[in-house]
Amino acid sequence: MLDELVSALQASRGLAHKHDIGAAVRALGIGAHSAVRVGDDCAAIPDGEGYLLLAIEGFIQEFVEYDPWFAGWCGVMVNLSDIYAMGGRPLAVVDAVWSRGEERMAAVLAGMAAAAQTYRVPVVGGHSNARSGGEQLAVSVLGRASKLLSGFDARPGDVLLAAIDLRGAYREPFPHWNCTGGAPPQRLRDDLEILPCLAEDGLCAAAKDISQAGIIGTTMMLLETSGVGAEIDVDAVPRPTGCEPLRWLLSAFPSFGFVLAVPPQREREVIERFRARDIACAAIGRCDGSRELRLRAGGESRTAWDFRRQAVTGCGAATDSGPDTSAASEKAHA
Repeated sequence: MLDELVSALQASRGLAHKHDIGAAVRALGIGAHSAVRVGDDCAAIPDGEGYLLLAIEGFIQEFVEYDPWFAGWCGVMVNLSDIYAMGGRPLAVVDAVWSRGEERMAAVLAGMAAAAQTYRVPVVGGHSNARSGGEQLAVSVLGRASKLLSGFDARPGDVLLAAIDLRGAYREPFPHWNCTGGAPPQRLRDDLEILPCLAEDGLCAAAKDISQAGIIGTTMMLLETSGVGAEIDVDAVPRPTGCEPLRWLLSAFPSFGFVLAVPPQREREVIERFRARDIACAAIGRCDGSRELRLRAGGESRTAWDFRRQAVTGCGAATDSGPDTSAASEKAHA
C-alpha cells in the first residue's frame, strides 16, 4: 500500500494546485519579509490586542456548474473553517459570483444564504454578473482572533492530531465529505468553537484546516511552513467505515476537518475536547527536525517528500535549489 500511496501523492491533483502558489507570490513580490506573514489559512493583521483575519476562496468551475447550491454553501462554510483554523471567529462574508443567467445564479446565492443563516455570519456585499460565459464563484471572509493558531508554529516533538467529523458522506462525484447535511445548526457552530478555545486556553499553537490537498497534503503544508518534518501513521488517521483509503487520505475535503500540532503534554486534553462533541480525533504522527515526510503503515515506512529538495507551496524554509519563496498565500484550493 505504501508504494501506491507515495506514487499517488506525487501525482495528486490537489497537491499540484498548491505548486501554482509560488509563481503568484513571486509576481506579487510578497515573501518572508512582508508586513503581514503570508502562507497561513488567513492573513493575520495585527489590530489592537488581537488580529483581524482575512481569507478568500475561489472554486473550481466544474463544481460550481454541477452543484451550484452546494457550491454556494461551501463558499461560506470553507471560509469559516479557515477563520476557525487560525483561532478566530468570523465577522462577515462578501462574494463575487458570475453566471449564465439569473436562474443559475439564484441557486448559488441560495446556498450561500442558507449557510450564512446556519452559521450566523452575515453576507454584507459583493459582486455579481449574470451575463457571464460560465459559472464562477469566489468568497471572502473577515474575522477576528485574540490568540492565533498558525501553520508556521509546529515544532519538533509536537504530536500531529487529525480531528474530523465522520458523520457524513461524499457528495459525489467530487471528494467533498459533507457532515453538515441535516445537522443541527447549533451543533455545527459549537463544534467550530473548539478551535478558538484551544488557542485562547494555550493548548495548541499550530493548526490548518484540511483542504483539497487532502489530509496528507494539508499536513505537508503545515510541515513546510513550520520548517519541520514528521512521520505519519496512515493507519491511525480517522476514516469512515468502508471509505477507500487513498481517496480519503489524498483528496477528501471534509466540511469539518483540521490537522493540529500539539505539545505532547496537551495531547490528551485536546483529543478529549473533540471527542466530547463526537468528533473523531487521533494522534497520527509526530513532528521532528528532519524536514522530510515519512509515511508508515503495516510496520513499514517510506520517505514520501523531502522539503529541502521539493517545495509544496513555496512557504516556509527554502529548498536547497530554486528561489526562496519563504512565504506564500495558501488560498489556491477549492
